[in-house]
Amino acid sequence: MARNSLDPPKTLGYRLGSWFSRRRYGAMLDPGAAIRHNMQVGRSYAIFELQVGRWHTLDRGLKDLAMTAAAARIRCAWCMDFGFWAATMDHGVPRAKIGAVPAGRDGDLFSRLELLVVAYAEAMTATPPEVTDDLVAELRERLSEAQLAELTAVIALENMRSRINSALGLTVQGLNECDQDSTASQVMVGP
Repeated sequence: MARNSLDPPKTLGYRLGSWFSRRRYGAMLDPGAAIRHNMQVGRSYAIFELQVGRWHTLDRGLKDLAMTAAAARIRCAWCMDFGFWAATMDHGVPRAKIGAVPAGRDGDLFSRLELLVVAYAEAMTATPPEVTDDLVAELRERLSEAQLAELTAVIALENMRSRINSALGLTVQGLNECDQDSTASQVMVGP
């Protein structure tokens, strides 16, 4: 159960955010409702997320893999549900690939770059971070400095999202209804 009410005051800002969320996602997203009790936080967070949507230096699929790895490491059920939906339904990443991120990455499903991106996300998400010079050097052989900067920022952002959502007790919202049970269970088998 959410630790912060998902029924904030129905201010004009909340109603606009709710309209946008329902139009874009078909539902009011629980994190938006949970943080909208503080309008300054909600507004700043929404503006930032809109700006993040304009980052296009790095391949969308690589970002989805990185965010899935971070969310799985933190064990954020809401983030896994939303991330699985966004990656597969909105961004066209194969379901098997996203589903394999928290469970293990054996076989030929992933390219070397994808494996490095997931490893980097897991290393950044560890407490304390476990990023090594060797890992970054190998990533820099395959990514530009701008792409590496974007990847790093996306992983840090997913850490923030996952930690906020986990701390607020947000669980699976059902965005990924066709695979809701396996999405929630994937969180439990992550590293």
